[in-house]
Amino acid sequence: MAKKPDLLIMGSGAMACLFGARLAPLADVTLLGTWEAGLAAIERQGIRVLGPDGQEQRQRVRVAREPSACRGARQALVLVKSWQTERAARQLAECLDPEGVALTLQNGLGNLEILVDHLNPERAALGITTMGATLVEPGIVRVGGVGPTHVASHPRLGPVASLLEQAGFEVHFEAQMVSLVWGKLAINAAINPLTAMLEVPNGELLQREGTLAIMTEAAREAQAVAEARGVGLPFAEAAARALEVAERTAANHSSMLQDIRRGAPTEIEAICGAVVREGRRHGVETPVNWTLWHLVQAKAQGSKGAHS
Repeated sequence: MAKKPDLLIMGSGAMACLFGARLAPLADVTLLGTWEAGLAAIERQGIRVLGPDGQEQRQRVRVAREPSACRGARQALVLVKSWQTERAARQLAECLDPEGVALTLQNGLGNLEILVDHLNPERAALGITTMGATLVEPGIVRVGGVGPTHVASHPRLGPVASLLEQAGFEVHFEAQMVSLVWGKLAINAAINPLTAMLEVPNGELLQREGTLAIMTEAAREAQAVAEARGVGLPFAEAAARALEVAERTAANHSSMLQDIRRGAPTEIEAICGAVVREGRRHGVETPVNWTLWHLVQAKAQGSKGAHS
């Protein structure tokens, strides 16, 4: 029997667990992280995945706490929160093979640039995923939305894409990844901050007149900034698409809401903060994103204090 390929996953949260469990039958998966509760739970019981039908699957994977345990990795998925990308990039610089590649599937802007700074363009690749997952407890994840994963055309991504496809992920190679990244950013800006502030699932936003207005303006601002940068979104109206996504994922708890409830840092800097910074650079006003950015920052500070 042929030896399974090695796969390194950066992270131990919801998305890292979801991808790790799905890929474990096909690859020798290692999760490299710093969240001790998550790593200890995975060591003790494996990754437990709860499906929408209530069925549970369990997969064993390796865990690592230091990059020295992962040296020579040829394929890596980066699934840490955006505020952890700098640390993950430094670790990958220690353990990723000179001929290897790290694929970021994270939210927000700036992740690829950080990876390139530490790894060089040949060893870093851009992607986005529309898969969703909720962390129930450390090492236990519930499947949320199911959707495609888009990756940039990159000479080293063939084996990674093949593994993802064999594991049942819908994978598309894309020439215009920047458009897709900004499209996802606009949707995230419209949905995630409000769910975090109000502590409600995505669909609840559609039931309130006030939240509908804020969602619409946040998405429109992000689209205006993208267009000022010369980036066309993969859909005509970001606001309309955000409402569609909120309806399709009505029961989901956004990753930002999950972070608030755990008292963890959020990705607001890489979402609304990024829209504001890019807007300033290109002369586009973004008052709704600016307000959401600062409100979630304040909420996260209070949440951290409540959970400490």
